[in-house]
Amino acid sequence: MNAEMEKKFTRYEIARIIGARALQIAMDAPVLLKISEEELKEMQYDALKIAEKELDEDALPIAINRPLPRRKKEKLTVVEDEEISDEELAKKQAEMEKEISENPEEYSLVQEDAEEAGQAEAKPKPEDQ
Repeated sequence: MNAEMEKKFTRYEIARIIGARALQIAMDAPVLLKISEEELKEMQYDALKIAEKELDEDALPIAINRPLPRRKKEKLTVVEDEEISDEELAKKQAEMEKEISENPEEYSLVQEDAEEAGQAEAKPKPEDQ
């Protein structure tokens, strides 16, 4: 692995990428590089070596999402207070209420099946009377 690749990915990410790609190659996925027969014989048709060569040549279309601590960004940035007038606040609240009233099922926390079951339990059975 070259030093530039190690700056881009951690060694654990590199291992995961190469392992996943080697598994794909072992299951007859197409190789993303043009590799001559001589090179393949030199690598002994090893899926790990082929995957590593693909990673070194930047032929793999892979993106890594690294989870970062949630509060790290909050600690580093300065909180800016927005000054909103009462009129703007009332306008935004009216817009939200209108949106909720137009699509109540989208904002509802209760499912329809649960409501029907509750109504069925609340009604007295004719046998009990």
